[in-house]
Amino acid sequence: MPQSSLNQIFPVLQVAIGPVILISGVGLLLLTMTNRLGRAIDRSRQLTSELAKITGLEHKHILEQIRIIYRRARLLRLSITFASFSVLLVSVLIVTLFMAAWLHCDAPWLNSLICVVFITCLGSLFVSLVAFIRDINLSLHALKLELEDNKVGVK
Repeated sequence: MPQSSLNQIFPVLQVAIGPVILISGVGLLLLTMTNRLGRAIDRSRQLTSELAKITGLEHKHILEQIRIIYRRARLLRLSITFASFSVLLVSVLIVTLFMAAWLHCDAPWLNSLICVVFITCLGSLFVSLVAFIRDINLSLHALKLELEDNKVGVK
């Protein structure tokens, strides 16, 4: 394998900084998403334990809240999966960039591969964020139901 001097590796490091920053940013998003998932799971367990003690109309309202929390958990799982896949693709992108520089490979197919991996990475991040926004909207809907059940006026 060819030896590379430091002067040849510096430009590759500069190009790789962007994807590394993306990993850091998506990592913070993943932290937020996993925290929300943990809270949703804890809340559903709490409501499930209350469900056994309640009958009538309150029972129906709690069941509806549990259904919403389950939908939220599924959205959060989808969001976490796609965000994680995005980080995985960024890692593949960084390795590909370094290997191409190290092996002095400048083939047109490699440039196309790098573009496809980057676009797929951002597409995955896009899907993750759409699912995350949907979860936020669903949690607001659940709050509205709870406030209506407690006779608090909301619009």
